[in-house]
Amino acid sequence: MAAQLRGVIGYPVTPFSDGGIDTAVLTTVIDHLVDAGVHAIAPLGSTGELAYLSEPEFDACVDASIAAVAGRLPVLVGVSDLTTATTVRRARYAAQAGADAVMVAPVSYWKLSEREITTHYQAVSDAVDVDIVAYNNPATSGVDMSPELLVNMFESIEHVTMVKESTGDLTRMLRITKLSDGRLPFFNGSNPLVLDALRAGAAGWCTAAPNLRAQPCLDLYAAVSAGELDTAQALYDDLKPLLEFIVAGGLATTVKAGLELLGVPAGAPRRPLLPLDDAGRAELRGLLGEL
Repeated sequence: MAAQLRGVIGYPVTPFSDGGIDTAVLTTVIDHLVDAGVHAIAPLGSTGELAYLSEPEFDACVDASIAAVAGRLPVLVGVSDLTTATTVRRARYAAQAGADAVMVAPVSYWKLSEREITTHYQAVSDAVDVDIVAYNNPATSGVDMSPELLVNMFESIEHVTMVKESTGDLTRMLRITKLSDGRLPFFNGSNPLVLDALRAGAAGWCTAAPNLRAQPCLDLYAAVSAGELDTAQALYDDLKPLLEFIVAGGLATTVKAGLELLGVPAGAPRRPLLPLDDAGRAELRGLLGEL
């Protein structure tokens, strides 16, 4: 399964309507990503506002996303929750619905020990028969997993087969490669770091940016893969202002605003998140103006 995930993995927003999931708009967003040429679809990441969904909404989003992809690409579903029980339930639901892999970040109010983190992932692995992407994003989850821990789980837990590293620390990615002798694929989850990460051997780029500018993202990945580093640098320089903007303003907030500007009624993020303010929309309009 791990070999199927590579390249540019597109993260759709979760559109809301009348308090629930707007599956029609979600299908439009996913169709746009698939038609643009991304290599996989990853609903229910940070961009998809997973942390703000009820369990029925989670299930509805999984079902609608997998139906929209319709087997055209691999699907990686985010299933993280504060508790192991709900994370396991979500992972089972996603796997049974047809997900090719699930993504798990250990989310915690209390600081977790390595023993607790490992037990958490083991429980998910025991519950499903699909690959698990171990997602390290301490800025949102409150838990920071070291390269040593990630490689140890890769070696000891059956379904932990990939890592998404979102700290923006390139040395961690290089450490993962060294400790695993190159056996553990890592994906870059830090948009501004993408060029350096791909040059360092990242298996791909997990990103919401293709919702707004898909082709330059795909061209950047292709250029690095082909060793055309000057072309890759030029593409990155062009994309960098947008990448920095969507990260600084919050992915759900900025990407939904950008989709609205591009004519896709993605709606507002769920409170306590608020829509992008007028100044932000003006800046984003300028960044997208060339389209």
